[in-house]
Amino acid sequence: MPRRYDPERRQRIIDAAIRVVGAEGLAGLSHRSVAAEADVPLGSTTYHFKTLDELMVAALRQANEGFAKVIAARGGLADPHTDLAAELAGLLGEWLAGERTGVELEYELYLAALRRPALRPVAAEWADDLADRLAARADPVTARALVALTDGICLQVLLTGTPYDEEYAREMLSRVIDADA
Repeated sequence: MPRRYDPERRQRIIDAAIRVVGAEGLAGLSHRSVAAEADVPLGSTTYHFKTLDELMVAALRQANEGFAKVIAARGGLADPHTDLAAELAGLLGEWLAGERTGVELEYELYLAALRRPALRPVAAEWADDLADRLAARADPVTARALVALTDGICLQVLLTGTPYDEEYAREMLSRVIDADA
């Protein structure tokens, strides 16, 4: 039987990996589980992603892109007339209120980078991208502190199951920004 051309197969595999991790965590991720979820032959997953680390990198990169889209859609970080703390707090609220699977996946893969060095550069992309965006509004040290605080707030919401408190986030972010002034 001739091989069927399927230009979307790689993307379907990445999407399936995200669904598998969302449903079962990293422990459930394997070439076999992803192939079953994507409804593709097992050989397709290993053709596109030789290792699970390669597949995790692609999934994490896609999750990072989701956060970048939220930032771009709001547009307030680049506007010098917006309240930076309020904009960041609102951005986090919008991100955490959206599809939780993507947020959880990003953090699960982000933390997996502790044991999987191949994930570290991609895990750093999120922090670097946000710090670069914030550097237009704050000095580089403050921008990094804001990234660390937003990261910590997100982790606390995800790990404790407590609702996101936008006013608290705005107040804490303001303190970091005001300490720079």
